[in-house]
Amino acid sequence: MKKNEIKTVEWQDGAVRIIDQTRLPGEYVLLDMRTKEEMWEAIRELKVRGAPAIGIAAAMGLAAEMDRSRAKGFPAFYRELEKAAAYLASSRPTAVNLFWALQRMKELAGRLRDQPVAKIKEALVGEAKAILEEDRNMCRAIGEAGDALIMSGDGILTHCNAGGLATSGFGTALAPVYVAQEKGKKIKVYSDETRPLLQGARLTLWELMHVGVDVTMICDNMAAVVMKQGKIDLVITGADRVAANGDAANKIGTYGVALLARAHKIPFYMAWPSSTLDLSLASGDDIPIEERGAEELTTFAGVSIAPKGAQAYCPAFDVTPHELIAAFITERGVIRPPFGKNLRQFARPGH
Repeated sequence: MKKNEIKTVEWQDGAVRIIDQTRLPGEYVLLDMRTKEEMWEAIRELKVRGAPAIGIAAAMGLAAEMDRSRAKGFPAFYRELEKAAAYLASSRPTAVNLFWALQRMKELAGRLRDQPVAKIKEALVGEAKAILEEDRNMCRAIGEAGDALIMSGDGILTHCNAGGLATSGFGTALAPVYVAQEKGKKIKVYSDETRPLLQGARLTLWELMHVGVDVTMICDNMAAVVMKQGKIDLVITGADRVAANGDAANKIGTYGVALLARAHKIPFYMAWPSSTLDLSLASGDDIPIEERGAEELTTFAGVSIAPKGAQAYCPAFDVTPHELIAAFITERGVIRPPFGKNLRQFARPGH
């Protein structure tokens, strides 16, 4: 499969079609969802995952749900819309793209309050498709911006999956890798397995091997020695929410990788689209961190790997302090410190 064939989320005849990422790499399964309940479960159970992809899926899921509404007038229709959006927003708490996309859909409907309900339904579908198309363009731009940071011969470490499966098909952290490959640069990617759900092993390896990128998997606890051996020249990860001061939440284990990169004097970059920035939060201390069930740690492929009744603490994300981040790679270019100032400038309309 070529990278431009990875259609993580798409609109298909009134339904939202996704790749069931819980079945990869063993099976390539497509799911069609038409109700808010089906979409909520898909997001919660990580069938669709990655901050940008969650936002796209939620917007499309809301459009599909409201397309089934029997409300005749705007007040009743909008009440249903708000209820459905709130329900979808409850699926996962950390990735800001989810809330951003749902809010964008609600605001569109509000602006069209004087239009017939049928027209609002059409507009919601169009808006969801626009969010997907914008993400595709943003990811390509992230790739072009990040490519400038990559030299031929570089070794690149990534954590979790921030490729096409986490977006609309091109990726954030992997976008610079794809562009570098297109330009003929010789690069080597090391992918952390990313415990406990192995998104690096199951998803990033699957993607990169399909598109012919030279990639090697390592255990999470191998990162330090691989850096010490001089195999890593830069680290690129994605981000699920970035606070106003530059603190950034990403998959659990990212903070540790950033600390290791600092210790080995390796630049640590995070790649994300503008919808990931949340200026309403002063610092990473304000980012809500999702906790997952103990079974994600105590079992593996359905087999218990811990004593029966063992307690487990399973945060899905951690926050990397801004001082460990060399720069952010965005669709508008590379953002360097001081982040408090430069992120606010980045967020200004027309910047």
